[in-house]
Parts: sequence; C-alpha cells; structure tokens
Amino acid sequence: MATATLTATPRTGTGTGVARKLRSSGQVPAIIYGHHREPQPLALDARELEKLLEHISAESTVIELNADGRKLRTLIREIQRHPFKRQILHVDFQELVAGEKITVRVPIVVTGTAAGVREGGILDHTMRELEIEVDPVNMPSHIEVDVSELTLGHSIHVGDLKLPAGVTVLDDPEASIVVLSTPKVQVEETPAAVEGAEAATPVEPEVIRKAKDEDEE
Repeated sequence: MATATLTATPRTGTGTGVARKLRSSGQVPAIIYGHHREPQPLALDARELEKLLEHISAESTVIELNADGRKLRTLIREIQRHPFKRQILHVDFQELVAGEKITVRVPIVVTGTAAGVREGGILDHTMRELEIEVDPVNMPSHIEVDVSELTLGHSIHVGDLKLPAGVTVLDDPEASIVVLSTPKVQVEETPAAVEGAEAATPVEPEVIRKAKDEDEE
C-alpha cells in the first residue's frame, strides 16, 4: 500500500469569495468527508500539494493528513483543476477507517517479456487500471500482470489475475488486459513492378491505309 503525508489546516469560511482569497494566498481549498462525519473544510499549501501529486498515483495512494494536531488517513476522491491553467482549484478527501471497504481504481503493471514477443508478436496493453473493492488496510498500490508465458494469439483477462487477499474485482472478468497478436504483413506493389507490367503489355501499331482512288479500282 502506497502512503504519503500532507499538511492541512481547518478553515471555517466557505463559498466562492473565501476560496478565491485562499488561492490568491497560495493555498488550495479542500474538504474531507466520510465515516459518518460532517464534511470539514480544509486549506492546503498549493506548492506542497503540487509537489506531492508529481510523485504519487493520486487515486490509489493513502494520504495521511496532518490537520490541527490530528492524523487522518484519507484517499483523494476528486481534484478540480482550472480549465486551461495548471492551477488546482479544489480537492476532495475521503476519510478511511479499517473495516469499511472502499471502491478504488489501481494501476495495472505489466512485468516480464512475453514469449511471443521474441517470435515477432506485438503486445497490446489494453487495460491500464483495475476497479476493486477492498479494506483500506489491504489496499494494494498496484496489480502486477506477468506476461512471460504469453504466446502468439493469446491474451490475459481480468479473471486470470492472481489478486491479494481481501481484494474484490469489480471489472468484467472477460475484459482483456493484454493481448499478444501476430503482426499483419501487407504486400504492396512497388512502382517498378507496376511499370514493368505496363512495359510487358504489347502495344499494337496503328495501321493507316490510304484509300484507293476510284480510278485504280
């Protein structure tokens, strides 16, 4: 399970005006909810948050929020960004409690070199994330898929995965994760071949006969 820490400051004011003032002072408005608690407004340091997000997978990393002397285990549920700027506008956190299962998407990591690739096959990684239900205590940071034994024309599906204990997959078991296909060979006529074909076609000369005069007939 991947974890990270972040400092948060409780705030009392809410609304567009308060959020605008926070952003202008280098902070990001946020909120934490979950575990039958009232949503609590927070403020985050913008630089600290941006630096953290550059090094983690936000959807599957447990964030330990240090807020007003309390340590809260959370998961980022939504990040709102400016339509055309890099600025983060708002962040939603969900508090995690052991024993309460959550639904989360975790990245799929392919390991090994497929046997079919050595024969010229093409490996297509068709599914990049897996939706799972899990207790936060058992939440994996990623799911590994070993493709070493994969041969030409075969694939690995969701139902083929070996999952950690306590993890329930919510995706379709028949969905493909990786597919190893044979490359298509296309034979195209080269210009030289086309020109050669044209040259090989015999051209009959046009015969022009002069009509005989009536006197000669």
